[in-house]
This record gives sequence, C-alpha cells and structure tokens, in this order.
Amino acid sequence: MKADNKSRCSWANPSNPLYLAYHDHEWGVPTYDDKALFELIVLEGAQAGLSWETILNKRENYREAFDGFDVQKVAAYDEEKIEALLQNAGIVRNQLKIRSAIRNAKVFIEIQEEFGSFSAFIWAYVDHRPILNHFKASEEVPTSTPLSDMLSKELKSRGMNFVGSTIMYAYMQSIGMVNDHLVGCFRYGGEK
Repeated sequence: MKADNKSRCSWANPSNPLYLAYHDHEWGVPTYDDKALFELIVLEGAQAGLSWETILNKRENYREAFDGFDVQKVAAYDEEKIEALLQNAGIVRNQLKIRSAIRNAKVFIEIQEEFGSFSAFIWAYVDHRPILNHFKASEEVPTSTPLSDMLSKELKSRGMNFVGSTIMYAYMQSIGMVNDHLVGCFRYGGEK
C-alpha cells in the first residue's frame, strides 16, 4: 500500500492512521523491553480469531483496562477485576482471553525470575539477532514456522494459554524477532 509516496506491505491499511503507524514504527522493530513484550503477548492472544486491526483500534482501551500492562498488577487480578473487565466494552470481552492474560502474567513473571528478564528468554531463541526474511509477496509469508512451533510448545509447557504456533509467529513479527516486511516495502531491512 502507498501513502505519503512510501511503498508498504499490502496489509498496511492506509485509511487507518493507527494501523499505518503500527506498520511504519513498530512491526518488525526489535523490542527488548519486558513491559512492551508483555503488552504484545496479551494483545496477540486477544487477537485470536479476530483481525489485528480490531485489536489495534482497542489498544489504548487495553492499556487503561490492564493497568498499563503492569505484569505484577495483572498477575494479581481477582474475580472482581475479571468481572469488571468482562463489562468493559473497550476490550474483547472474552472470559477465556481475560483469564489467559492473568495466567500468562504469572508465567511471564516466573520466566523473568528464571532468566533475569522475559526479553533474555525470548530473544535467546534467535541468538539475540532478528531474522530478516526476503519475501516479495504477502502470500509467501508463513503463518507459523518450526521456531514458532518450538516457542509455542515451550510456553504452553510453562502454563501459558493462547500461545499457539500461529499466535507466536505473529508475536515474533510484532516484537521484531522476525522482520517480514516485504522486499518492496520501505521498512524492509529495518529502514525508517
């Protein structure tokens, strides 16, 4: 898609400023901050069965509803907080996804304690260096890979939910472990 005379990946909706900004400034950019990594794992889980654009449009509501994605606070949510979240029209009101975010927060903290940070844990899967793919068309971009299979299996074994291989590949793309900007996109290779 073209906007501002820049060639972009075909999925970047030029009519949605949030989506365009996400494509241009976040997607495929290496992210090492644990708070941002937690936010994206919650949002990717919430996206299951929905479009990413739907979640992106609700992102600010999620930030408010989930205490700025403070992992310690989310891990401590009780039934009263779950009920409040289920009444919040600004987020996806799916009980399984909400409970999953809380469970995943607890596992996230356990991983932080074991590895020093979630970032150290997750980035070790790619030797702390992003994978740059060279796809020319959206149809070439996989929805899962052996690496996302492995990561999914590991996180599930630790107790996380909504971390299937497809969700984990989307997560890897969103945090920049994998840069799948198409060769013709101005962000290919990490250019800004």
